[in-house]
Amino acid sequence: MSVYDSLDSITEELRKCMKCGNCQAVCPIYKESRQEVGAARGKISLIEFILSGEIDMTKGLSERLSLCTTCNACSNNCPCGVRFDKIILAGRAEAVRKQGMHPVKKIAFTALKMQRMFDFGLKAGSIFQSVALKHIPNRHSKLARMRVDIGIGKDKVFPMLPKKTLRSEFPEVIKVKNPIMRVAFFTGCMINYFYTDIGRAVIEVLTENDIEVVIPKFQACCGIPASVNGDANSARTLAKRNLRAFERMGADALVVACSSGGTAWKHVFGELLENDPELKPLADKWAAKSYDISEFLIHQVPFKKEGLGRVSRKVTYHEPCHLNRGQGISSEPREILKSIPGVELIEMKDPGRCCGMAGSFSLVHPDISVQISDRKTDDIAQTHTDTVATGCPACRMQLQSGVENAQIDEEVLHTIQILAESYRAGKKEQKSL
Repeated sequence: MSVYDSLDSITEELRKCMKCGNCQAVCPIYKESRQEVGAARGKISLIEFILSGEIDMTKGLSERLSLCTTCNACSNNCPCGVRFDKIILAGRAEAVRKQGMHPVKKIAFTALKMQRMFDFGLKAGSIFQSVALKHIPNRHSKLARMRVDIGIGKDKVFPMLPKKTLRSEFPEVIKVKNPIMRVAFFTGCMINYFYTDIGRAVIEVLTENDIEVVIPKFQACCGIPASVNGDANSARTLAKRNLRAFERMGADALVVACSSGGTAWKHVFGELLENDPELKPLADKWAAKSYDISEFLIHQVPFKKEGLGRVSRKVTYHEPCHLNRGQGISSEPREILKSIPGVELIEMKDPGRCCGMAGSFSLVHPDISVQISDRKTDDIAQTHTDTVATGCPACRMQLQSGVENAQIDEEVLHTIQILAESYRAGKKEQKSL
């Protein structure tokens, strides 16, 4: 039984919890709020009361269940092995069944399913964004803040929308001479619409390693925003669309440069479609050949090192929750960074601590999100580096906002961008010889 379909599906997980409170020690929400409901233990108690019939799922309870970044730190620290990620997903899906979806979220998830309309909206947004956004002078990238506070925090920093989406810049198949394999690239939303520079770096690195790149035109959002907010139906629609789009194009492997997108392909699609006899096998097939870009370059290629040029950067690495705890990928990005000539990797105090972004969480709970982010920013400042690397575009947005507001001169990049920079530097060095 899927966690998205019934609250009864997580009964065994609830029984594992011995109420020890170890979740409090690592929960970013609890550390800021100091309220029992902030930690996993508090939410587990509420869900137990709902299942026993002692209380009903109300709007207030639904709001309490939204107080979770799904960072999975609690599950990682639990001596009983409680999978709180399953519990919170089941609880939120139950809240949607009983209380309905928040109107704003409903509109957003409906838009994600209407791909052409979503594309048109973002294209129009890139043209008229200066009406709502005020450009911030920044030597590293084009950043902006909202001109009017709409309830998400007046200091929130956003990347300016590019004129073209990533998928409109490239053909569906990018060929190379003598390819060693054919790899499909899942761009996701953040890379396709906001951080196209990450997408170009992925393509550059793959082609540099003699890999033919396929970018299915009709791919969609990974559906994680919908699934973590309890909208299983929208998430299933998007999962089916993605599976069919990639199956139609075919590839030896699938790469993702977004931690949430990777989690979707590896785990969530199969869970959403476990009762679908047609698409569950397809979800399992693609899960088996889906890789984060750093994982792929280390374990599947491996990537060329002889062409790397010098990149003078002092780098600290932030571990995205869905990449580290969600997929078990931690050493691979570091191995890439350490292989680049000139890069000095300096670890921050707690690189795996949640940055507070968590997708829609930062929009629904902007104050707590900023408090969590401030701790991460302090960690970054203590490293005295000039670059923060990460493996998640959403984390990049949150980290950029944090260092910009703290007036720290720090460039925030995806790990793959630094590797692409090294390949370009290597070519320049060869030409100068």
